Amino acid sequence: MNGKNYTWYLLAPSTAAINFGPNNLAIAEVNNKKITIANTPKGLFACAHACPHAGGIMAQGHIDALGNIVCPLHRYKFSIHNGRNTSGEGYYLKTYPIEQREEGVFIGFEQKGLLNF
Repeated sequence: MNGKNYTWYLLAPSTAAINFGPNNLAIAEVNNKKITIANTPKGLFACAHACPHAGGIMAQGHIDALGNIVCPLHRYKFSIHNGRNTSGEGYYLKTYPIEQREEGVFIGFEQKGLLNF
């Protein structure tokens, strides 16, 4: 993928089980961690629960016409694909990979440790 090692956790048994509409955001809890799930025309995406700038709850924001996730507090915009701040303030929003498998929809959390360079 990108040279990083991930631990994969089941998010839902299927995409049909993730029942919120297109271009919407929702909060999910996976492995005791709150995350934001975005349902877009290009698929499901996952990112941090809170904005890196001022802690706004990202699921209370929205997805703009360009597919960016917009923080509800100060309207900072982030690419849902890589977390890059697209409105120019220089922050990065943590993103998580999502994989659809036969067993369900999985989210990957980066493994941390001394052996992961």
